[in-house]
Amino acid sequence: METKRSKELFEEAVKLIAGGVNSPVRAFKAVGGEPLFISHGKGSKIYDVDGNEFIDYVSSYGPLILGHAHPAVLAAIAETAQRGLTFGAPTELEVEMARLITSAMPSLERLRMVSSGTEAVMSAIRLARGFTGRSKVIKFDGCYHGHSDGMLAAAGSGVATLSIAGCPGVTKGAAEDTIALDYNDLEAVRGTIAKWGGEIAAVIVEPVAANMGLVLPEPGFLEGLRKLTQESGIPLIFDEVITGFRLGLSGAQGLYGIEPDLTCLGKIIGGGLPVGAFGGRAEVMEHLAPIGPVYQAGTLSGNPVSLSTGLMTLKILADNAIYSQLDERSVKLSAGIEAGAKKAGIKVFCSQIASMSTVFFTEGPVTDYSSAKRSNLGAFASFFRSMLERGIYLAPSQFEASFISASHSDEDIEKTVRAAEESFLEML
Repeated sequence: METKRSKELFEEAVKLIAGGVNSPVRAFKAVGGEPLFISHGKGSKIYDVDGNEFIDYVSSYGPLILGHAHPAVLAAIAETAQRGLTFGAPTELEVEMARLITSAMPSLERLRMVSSGTEAVMSAIRLARGFTGRSKVIKFDGCYHGHSDGMLAAAGSGVATLSIAGCPGVTKGAAEDTIALDYNDLEAVRGTIAKWGGEIAAVIVEPVAANMGLVLPEPGFLEGLRKLTQESGIPLIFDEVITGFRLGLSGAQGLYGIEPDLTCLGKIIGGGLPVGAFGGRAEVMEHLAPIGPVYQAGTLSGNPVSLSTGLMTLKILADNAIYSQLDERSVKLSAGIEAGAKKAGIKVFCSQIASMSTVFFTEGPVTDYSSAKRSNLGAFASFFRSMLERGIYLAPSQFEASFISASHSDEDIEKTVRAAEESFLEML
């Protein structure tokens, strides 16, 4: 595979951009080699600057559930941009987006638009602290909630990929206010609340963890979190930046039948442009300025162009047949890869739900960050490079999920399974 132009661009990028990339995982540090520079995408495919074609399972880390350059989404961008890019004033699109989200997720009685998932989480945590008058937050090892200071404790995603144990620049006080527990360990939560309950402002969780690789909640875990937090008067925050509108129109909370006090959203609600949102019970949300004392603001919050892409995406997703198709192809992909590994005698554990999946290079089950970290990272790196040579673009990290879009065809899935079978045999 020829990558001459990508190499040239990366050589220039490292002289101009910190690390040569604008988000750490993109650097290919965990898998070896240098990143590919992407020229364009269409449907399920992306193309690099050297003209190589790849079936894309990164989907910009989740937002592109309809695929790249969907015609209706592009038309929505063009139409809205003709009327202006940003106003710093309310628009009708904001009301329409709020109406759609709150109807899909009834736990969000009020919401606030922001510009990223990180900002949504940061704001929701501040709001929970302002509402309760407490300071400590419980999170879970391997869950990633953006890069605000307190949330970098025992974080997943790029923090896990690069094996960053602590983060210089995060103060001791910020770290001390975060209590990190094992995902799926309800007894640890119970004990922590018993010890610190009067100081805990919130429990935040990815209801389906997708930043240590895909790790599913064990039966009773989410239900137990809801019960414990309700009994203790502690707000429960669902970080659905990835799972919102990915696991269905009502996200993980609809799938599992649990209503959190606050929810953080992003990715799909922007349809490929930067958008975030947080919302929840009216009693809590009314502590936000301008009606309450907890301040949060953003110049580009509710940007009309971003909202137009998100709205078009969500309207198309309202056709539930799309979710059925996504589920079917995702199951087929995971089962095919698992069968290929078994045939080659390579130990893997395939985790899958809806249109998300991860192939862990370890014997299962993977139920938390500790078991995810038992993965053979060298084997994953070899698999990644082999798949890339065969035209399959995976996230360059064992600790990220893969995403199927509505543009992925049966032929794409079959080609990917064949590539995996060949890659496993090549690894022997």
